Amino acid sequence: MTAVGRALVALVCLGLLGWTTAALLFFPVGPGWLGTSLALAVPLAAIGALAIVRPLRRVAVGVFVAFLVVLATWLAVPPSHDRDWQPDLAELPWAEVEGDRAVVHNVRNIDYRTETDFTVRYEDRELDLSKIRSLDLFLAYWGSPWIAHTIMSWGFEDGQYLAVSIETRKEKGEGYSAVKGFFRQFELIYVVADERDVVRLRTNHRGDEVYLYRFDAPPEGARQLLLRYLEALNDLRDRPRWYNALTHNCTTTIQHLAGSLERRDWWSWKLLLNGHMDELGYENGAFDRSMPFPEFKAKSHINERARAADRDPAFSLRIREGLPRMTESPGT
Repeated sequence: MTAVGRALVALVCLGLLGWTTAALLFFPVGPGWLGTSLALAVPLAAIGALAIVRPLRRVAVGVFVAFLVVLATWLAVPPSHDRDWQPDLAELPWAEVEGDRAVVHNVRNIDYRTETDFTVRYEDRELDLSKIRSLDLFLAYWGSPWIAHTIMSWGFEDGQYLAVSIETRKEKGEGYSAVKGFFRQFELIYVVADERDVVRLRTNHRGDEVYLYRFDAPPEGARQLLLRYLEALNDLRDRPRWYNALTHNCTTTIQHLAGSLERRDWWSWKLLLNGHMDELGYENGAFDRSMPFPEFKAKSHINERARAADRDPAFSLRIREGLPRMTESPGT
């Protein structure tokens, strides 16, 4: 084997060894000490094998076999709805749809006093799908400008907005970890909520920087997308799924649901590093392009509006006042 070939094999082995170690460290079954012990044992065994095993290709085969064993075991671990969930994530939403009438159950409408002090409320919402008039996107930045949380929201003629936030379903005492999000540590949940809940939590209590954009989407397209979301709610209620920070997260799941409904090309590195999703939408014509993008983004920042509106029942309308393409209410 040439030097280049050996280098490539070494890189592949390092990648497989790194994934195997991390998967064992965050293994979702058994006591925590077991995963930690196995995670330490794998690289130590590989180092020992490098010192005593010849030819070295046997070490590569051993690494590959260890990877396959851990991968097979890891893939066999099932997700579950039966855990001690945080109260704000305890109820799964689901929907009944008949023609243009939809009833969405367990719509979250939490009354937040602070991020950690709140009163949990769930309610049912009856929707007339023929009255959908808009489709909006929230981008919430909590740290890096490269990564944001995405929330979709549908506007209706009566001024009602229904927001859906795709999130990790955390257990009591559990915090989010971007690294753990790759290793089956969290189940997936669709949080269907009033914007005074899911948006105000981020603008007024967590201090995220939040931007709001209106899609150039016909009402029928927005209706079809909402129907796909409602089907996904019911499917998830029946069959739990793992969250994955790369393949099943708050943004890639939207792309999967939109699928053939979307007439634009959204596949880009800006979709994976979704802090640039607004720039991608601007480039492909999904958002308003009547002004340069920096000006458009600055005008779409809603934190000041959200703080001013706070508990106002007209919160959703007030945060949209003066935003690009949002000078009219959904009913006009």
